[in-house]
Amino acid sequence: MTRGWPRGPEDVADEEGTVDRAPGAGAPTAQELVAALRERCSPAEVALIRKRLGPGDDTCGIRMRDLFETARSHAAMPLAEVERLFASDLYEVRMGALCILDVRARARRATEAERARLYGLYLGHHDRITTWDMVDRAAPSVVGGHLLRRSRAPLHELAAAADPLRRRTAVTAPLWFVRYGDRSDLADVLALAAALADDPDPLVHLAVGTLLKHAGGLDPDAVTAFLDAHAARMPRPALRAATAKLLPAQRARFTGR
Repeated sequence: MTRGWPRGPEDVADEEGTVDRAPGAGAPTAQELVAALRERCSPAEVALIRKRLGPGDDTCGIRMRDLFETARSHAAMPLAEVERLFASDLYEVRMGALCILDVRARARRATEAERARLYGLYLGHHDRITTWDMVDRAAPSVVGGHLLRRSRAPLHELAAAADPLRRRTAVTAPLWFVRYGDRSDLADVLALAAALADDPDPLVHLAVGTLLKHAGGLDPDAVTAFLDAHAARMPRPALRAATAKLLPAQRARFTGR
Protein backbone atom coordinates (compact mmCIF):
# COMPACT_ATOMS: atom_id res chain seq x y z
CA MET A 1 0.00 0.00 0.00
CA THR A 2 1.25 3.47 -0.87
CA ARG A 3 2.32 5.63 2.08
CA GLY A 4 3.79 9.03 2.81
CA TRP A 5 2.09 11.32 0.30
CA PRO A 6 3.28 14.95 0.52
CA ARG A 7 0.80 17.32 2.15
CA GLY A 8 1.62 20.57 0.35
CA PRO A 9 -1.26 22.85 -0.71
CA GLU A 10 -2.84 22.10 -4.06
CA ASP A 11 -5.83 23.69 -5.73
CA VAL A 12 -8.84 21.42 -5.88
CA ALA A 13 -11.66 21.58 -8.42
CA ASP A 14 -15.00 19.97 -9.03
CA GLU A 15 -15.70 17.93 -12.16
CA GLU A 16 -16.32 21.09 -14.18
CA GLY A 17 -12.96 22.53 -13.11
CA THR A 18 -14.16 25.18 -10.65
CA VAL A 19 -11.53 25.77 -7.97
CA ASP A 20 -12.78 24.89 -4.50
CA ARG A 21 -10.18 25.25 -1.75
CA ALA A 22 -6.67 24.04 -1.08
CA PRO A 23 -5.90 21.26 1.43
CA GLY A 24 -4.45 22.61 4.64
CA ALA A 25 -5.71 24.00 7.92
CA GLY A 26 -9.40 23.29 8.25
CA ALA A 27 -9.46 20.88 5.30
CA PRO A 28 -11.94 17.99 5.50
CA THR A 29 -10.83 14.75 7.11
CA ALA A 30 -11.58 11.11 6.38
CA GLN A 31 -13.54 10.88 9.62
CA GLU A 32 -15.73 13.81 8.60
CA LEU A 33 -16.49 12.26 5.22
CA VAL A 34 -17.42 8.94 6.80
CA ALA A 35 -19.75 10.73 9.22
CA ALA A 36 -21.35 12.70 6.38
CA LEU A 37 -21.87 9.53 4.36
CA ARG A 38 -23.48 7.72 7.28
CA GLU A 39 -26.03 10.52 7.55
CA ARG A 40 -27.19 9.63 4.03
CA CYS A 41 -27.49 5.88 4.54
CA SER A 42 -30.83 4.36 3.56
CA PRO A 43 -31.86 0.79 4.38
CA ALA A 44 -34.01 0.81 1.24
CA GLU A 45 -30.88 1.08 -0.93
CA VAL A 46 -28.90 -1.70 0.76
CA ALA A 47 -30.38 -4.63 -1.17
CA LEU A 48 -29.87 -2.92 -4.53
CA ILE A 49 -26.24 -2.05 -3.86
CA ARG A 50 -25.36 -5.40 -2.31
CA LYS A 51 -26.06 -7.16 -5.62
CA ARG A 52 -22.90 -5.73 -7.17
CA LEU A 53 -20.55 -5.98 -4.20
CA GLY A 54 -17.60 -8.31 -3.85
CA PRO A 55 -16.86 -10.79 -1.05
CA GLY A 56 -16.17 -9.03 2.23
CA ASP A 57 -17.73 -5.76 1.10
CA ASP A 58 -20.46 -4.08 3.11
CA THR A 59 -22.85 -1.23 2.34
CA CYS A 60 -24.98 1.18 4.30
CA GLY A 61 -27.10 2.06 1.25
CA ILE A 62 -26.46 5.48 -0.30
CA ARG A 63 -27.81 6.61 -3.65
CA MET A 64 -25.04 7.37 -6.11
CA ARG A 65 -26.04 10.99 -6.55
CA ASP A 66 -25.90 11.57 -2.80
CA LEU A 67 -22.58 9.74 -2.53
CA PHE A 68 -21.00 11.81 -5.31
CA GLU A 69 -22.28 15.10 -3.88
CA THR A 70 -20.94 14.25 -0.43
CA ALA A 71 -17.53 13.21 -1.77
CA ARG A 72 -17.22 16.36 -3.90
CA SER A 73 -17.93 18.55 -0.89
CA HIS A 74 -15.00 16.86 0.90
CA ALA A 75 -12.62 16.77 -2.08
CA ALA A 76 -10.16 19.24 -0.54
CA MET A 77 -9.00 16.75 2.10
CA PRO A 78 -5.25 15.97 2.13
CA LEU A 79 -4.31 12.85 0.19
CA ALA A 80 -3.08 11.21 3.38
CA GLU A 81 -6.69 11.43 4.59
CA VAL A 82 -8.04 10.09 1.29
CA GLU A 83 -5.73 7.12 1.67
CA ARG A 84 -7.30 6.26 5.01
CA LEU A 85 -10.67 5.79 3.30
CA PHE A 86 -9.43 2.76 1.36
CA ALA A 87 -9.15 0.74 4.59
CA SER A 88 -12.93 0.77 5.09
CA ASP A 89 -15.06 -2.30 4.41
CA LEU A 90 -17.92 0.00 3.39
CA TYR A 91 -18.32 0.25 -0.37
CA GLU A 92 -19.54 3.84 -0.08
CA VAL A 93 -16.44 5.00 1.78
CA ARG A 94 -14.03 3.54 -0.78
CA MET A 95 -16.18 4.83 -3.63
CA GLY A 96 -16.02 8.22 -1.93
CA ALA A 97 -12.23 8.03 -2.03
CA LEU A 98 -12.32 7.28 -5.76
CA CYS A 99 -14.75 10.15 -6.36
CA ILE A 100 -12.27 12.48 -4.67
CA LEU A 101 -9.41 11.16 -6.81
CA ASP A 102 -11.54 11.76 -9.89
CA VAL A 103 -12.47 15.31 -8.86
CA ARG A 104 -8.85 16.16 -8.09
CA ALA A 105 -7.57 14.65 -11.35
CA ARG A 106 -10.06 16.73 -13.36
CA ALA A 107 -9.01 19.99 -11.71
CA ARG A 108 -7.82 22.53 -14.28
CA ARG A 109 -5.05 23.68 -11.96
CA ALA A 110 -3.90 20.25 -10.81
CA THR A 111 -0.13 20.00 -11.10
CA GLU A 112 1.69 17.09 -12.73
CA ALA A 113 3.08 16.23 -9.30
CA GLU A 114 -0.42 15.94 -7.85
CA ARG A 115 -1.65 13.91 -10.81
CA ALA A 116 1.25 11.52 -10.25
CA ARG A 117 0.28 11.13 -6.59
CA LEU A 118 -3.36 10.49 -7.49
CA TYR A 119 -2.24 7.86 -10.00
CA GLY A 120 -0.02 6.19 -7.42
CA LEU A 121 -2.80 6.21 -4.86
CA TYR A 122 -5.22 4.51 -7.27
CA LEU A 123 -2.78 1.79 -8.31
CA GLY A 124 -1.37 1.38 -4.81
CA HIS A 125 -4.83 0.53 -3.52
CA HIS A 126 -6.19 -1.40 -6.48
CA ASP A 127 -6.82 -4.37 -4.18
CA ARG A 128 -9.45 -2.18 -2.46
CA ILE A 129 -11.21 -1.51 -5.76
CA THR A 130 -13.72 -4.33 -5.73
CA THR A 131 -16.52 -3.38 -8.15
CA TRP A 132 -16.71 -2.38 -11.80
CA ASP A 133 -18.19 1.02 -11.00
CA MET A 134 -15.24 1.87 -8.75
CA VAL A 135 -12.97 1.32 -11.74
CA ASP A 136 -15.18 3.35 -14.05
CA ARG A 137 -15.42 6.24 -11.58
CA ALA A 138 -11.70 7.07 -11.54
CA ALA A 139 -9.67 5.04 -14.04
CA PRO A 140 -10.15 7.40 -17.02
CA SER A 141 -9.24 10.66 -15.27
CA VAL A 142 -6.73 9.35 -12.74
CA VAL A 143 -4.92 6.63 -14.69
CA GLY A 144 -5.66 7.69 -18.25
CA GLY A 145 -5.12 11.36 -17.45
CA HIS A 146 -1.70 10.69 -15.95
CA LEU A 147 -0.60 8.44 -18.82
CA LEU A 148 -1.93 10.62 -21.64
CA ARG A 149 1.57 11.86 -22.53
CA ARG A 150 3.51 8.99 -20.97
CA SER A 151 4.41 5.38 -21.69
CA ARG A 152 1.42 3.05 -21.84
CA ALA A 153 3.46 0.15 -20.46
CA PRO A 154 1.60 0.23 -17.10
CA LEU A 155 -1.68 -0.41 -18.94
CA HIS A 156 -0.23 -3.43 -20.72
CA GLU A 157 0.93 -4.75 -17.34
CA LEU A 158 -2.58 -4.31 -15.98
CA ALA A 159 -4.00 -6.05 -19.05
CA ALA A 160 -1.92 -9.12 -18.18
CA ALA A 161 -3.08 -9.22 -14.54
CA ALA A 162 -5.03 -12.14 -13.09
CA ASP A 163 -7.51 -9.76 -11.43
CA PRO A 164 -10.33 -8.89 -13.88
CA LEU A 165 -10.78 -5.47 -12.30
CA ARG A 166 -7.15 -4.60 -13.05
CA ARG A 167 -7.76 -5.72 -16.62
CA ARG A 168 -10.85 -3.52 -16.66
CA THR A 169 -8.70 -0.58 -15.58
CA ALA A 170 -6.40 -1.34 -18.53
CA VAL A 171 -9.22 -0.78 -21.04
CA THR A 172 -11.20 1.86 -19.14
CA ALA A 173 -8.33 4.28 -18.53
CA PRO A 174 -7.78 4.77 -22.31
CA LEU A 175 -11.21 6.39 -22.61
CA TRP A 176 -9.28 9.51 -21.59
CA PHE A 177 -7.01 9.10 -24.63
CA VAL A 178 -10.04 8.84 -26.88
CA ARG A 179 -11.57 12.00 -25.46
CA TYR A 180 -8.50 14.17 -24.96
CA GLY A 181 -5.87 12.60 -27.21
CA ASP A 182 -5.64 12.36 -30.97
CA ARG A 183 -5.31 9.75 -33.69
CA SER A 184 -1.72 9.04 -32.64
CA ASP A 185 -3.10 7.55 -29.41
CA LEU A 186 -5.30 5.10 -31.26
CA ALA A 187 -2.59 2.49 -31.80
CA ASP A 188 -2.23 1.98 -28.05
CA VAL A 189 -5.99 1.98 -27.57
CA LEU A 190 -6.47 -0.73 -30.18
CA ALA A 191 -3.48 -2.76 -28.95
CA LEU A 192 -5.02 -2.91 -25.47
CA ALA A 193 -8.40 -3.82 -26.94
CA ALA A 194 -6.78 -6.57 -29.00
CA ALA A 195 -5.00 -7.99 -25.96
CA LEU A 196 -8.34 -8.42 -24.16
CA ALA A 197 -10.76 -8.82 -27.07
CA ASP A 198 -11.58 -12.43 -26.16
CA ASP A 199 -11.38 -12.05 -22.38
CA PRO A 200 -14.00 -14.41 -20.92
CA ASP A 201 -14.91 -12.17 -17.98
CA PRO A 202 -17.84 -9.81 -18.65
CA LEU A 203 -16.19 -7.23 -16.40
CA VAL A 204 -13.46 -7.01 -19.02
CA HIS A 205 -14.94 -7.77 -22.41
CA LEU A 206 -17.84 -5.36 -21.95
CA ALA A 207 -15.29 -2.65 -21.16
CA VAL A 208 -13.41 -3.58 -24.34
CA GLY A 209 -16.61 -3.11 -26.32
CA THR A 210 -17.25 0.26 -24.70
CA LEU A 211 -13.71 1.42 -25.48
CA LEU A 212 -14.09 0.44 -29.14
CA LYS A 213 -17.49 2.14 -29.37
CA HIS A 214 -15.97 5.44 -28.27
CA ALA A 215 -12.78 4.98 -30.29
CA GLY A 216 -14.98 4.78 -33.36
CA GLY A 217 -15.77 8.44 -32.88
CA LEU A 218 -12.07 9.23 -33.26
CA ASP A 219 -11.38 6.99 -36.25
CA PRO A 220 -14.29 4.83 -37.45
CA ASP A 221 -12.25 3.24 -40.23
CA ALA A 222 -9.58 2.06 -37.80
CA VAL A 223 -12.19 0.51 -35.52
CA THR A 224 -13.92 -1.17 -38.45
CA ALA A 225 -10.57 -2.62 -39.50
CA PHE A 226 -10.05 -3.81 -35.92
CA LEU A 227 -13.40 -5.56 -35.96
CA ASP A 228 -12.60 -7.18 -39.30
CA ALA A 229 -9.56 -8.71 -37.62
CA HIS A 230 -10.96 -9.55 -34.19
CA ALA A 231 -14.77 -9.77 -34.25
CA ALA A 232 -14.75 -13.54 -34.68
CA ARG A 233 -13.11 -14.05 -31.29
CA MET A 234 -14.99 -11.39 -29.33
CA PRO A 235 -17.84 -12.39 -26.99
CA ARG A 236 -21.17 -11.25 -28.36
CA PRO A 237 -21.88 -8.73 -25.57
CA ALA A 238 -18.55 -7.05 -26.33
CA LEU A 239 -19.32 -7.05 -30.03
CA ARG A 240 -22.75 -5.51 -29.48
CA ALA A 241 -21.20 -2.74 -27.39
CA ALA A 242 -18.40 -2.13 -29.90
CA THR A 243 -20.78 -1.78 -32.84
CA ALA A 244 -23.48 0.25 -31.08
CA LYS A 245 -22.63 3.46 -32.96
CA LEU A 246 -22.06 1.91 -36.38
CA LEU A 247 -24.54 2.29 -39.19
CA PRO A 248 -27.07 -0.57 -39.23
CA ALA A 249 -25.52 -2.19 -42.31
CA GLN A 250 -22.04 -2.09 -40.76
CA ARG A 251 -23.30 -3.41 -37.45
CA ALA A 252 -25.09 -6.30 -39.14
CA ARG A 253 -21.87 -7.24 -40.88
CA PHE A 254 -20.28 -8.03 -37.53
CA THR A 255 -23.22 -9.12 -35.40
CA GLY A 256 -25.42 -10.78 -38.00
CA ARG A 257 -28.30 -8.48 -37.04
